[in-house]
Amino acid sequence: MSKRLSNYIGINVLSAIGVALTAIVGLDVVAGIIDQMGDIRRNYQFTDVLIYTATKLPSTIYEYIPLASLIGCLVGLGMLATNSEVVVMRAAGVSLMRIVYLVFKPVIVFILLAALIGEYFSPYLDQLADSKREYLRKGETALDSTSGFWAKEGNEFIHFNAVFPGGVLFGVTRYKLNEQRELEEASFSSRATFNKTEGFWVEENVSSTLFVEQQTYTRKWVTRKWQTELTPEVLALNILPAKSLSAGSLNNHIEFLEERKADSAKYRLAFWSKVLQPLAIFSLVLVGIAFVFGPLRQATVGFRVFVGVLFGISFKLLSDILGPLSIVFEIPPILAILTPIFVCFVIGYILLRRAG
Repeated sequence: MSKRLSNYIGINVLSAIGVALTAIVGLDVVAGIIDQMGDIRRNYQFTDVLIYTATKLPSTIYEYIPLASLIGCLVGLGMLATNSEVVVMRAAGVSLMRIVYLVFKPVIVFILLAALIGEYFSPYLDQLADSKREYLRKGETALDSTSGFWAKEGNEFIHFNAVFPGGVLFGVTRYKLNEQRELEEASFSSRATFNKTEGFWVEENVSSTLFVEQQTYTRKWVTRKWQTELTPEVLALNILPAKSLSAGSLNNHIEFLEERKADSAKYRLAFWSKVLQPLAIFSLVLVGIAFVFGPLRQATVGFRVFVGVLFGISFKLLSDILGPLSIVFEIPPILAILTPIFVCFVIGYILLRRAG
């Protein structure tokens, strides 16, 4: 009986979260495609927009799993309450805490899915999607400062049209300055590939211009060795936003920055946001359960969805506000992440105590 009840509640909640996630992600995908229609040009067609959107899909799923978990819980458990099945469970001696536990079990599936996506899929696919889009826009042509990525190393400023994962660069422009901050050399290579064994880049189709005493000298190479500390891993850390990096990469980069006394606040914020996401999901689900047993017991499905969206957006807005504020006022980022989670747990606990 207990196993059958567990499976029944689990299937209802799991399917409701799945439907909610599909609907939310679907709307976001359509909005993303429409938003990118203005970027279509000769080398970047509608099919490329679809490929870009599909490649970014795991990140979209990762972003909306907390909201979908809240809405799915409200709908799935709410349908059981509407059909008086929850009343029958309680009359059969199933405690409120037991029902809460049975609802939490299927949510763990989505927590594990989010962890898998955030740690192993999103960082690689986000870099691949953004790099391919920039490559289609600019390819191997010369520098366009309105797109691509910039980096600085010593007295050299470097621009990349596209940075593909695995150590492949397209459209590499390098500006070398002398001690007087005057341009000493400018070079361009159509492509550069990282040699993992030897630890250096190999530039291809290189054209270099030297500026010496108001004169210029041009040199060309089919291939040229480029020794630099800008490894593929370092470039990924610099071109991807902190929220797109894996927790492992964030932790390593935080240690690297702190060893050099550099500011790591935004990376610590992103790190704790990823690490504590399971707690955030659990807190939202707890609020959803409390709403079903409390003020939304007799509400319609549509109203429950509305409340779920409203509460989920409020949770995200609070997190988005507290995050930057913690950086500005030098408050530990972990507190900015934990505050909305704590508020949700308190609200859920109070409503469940009243319902129990």
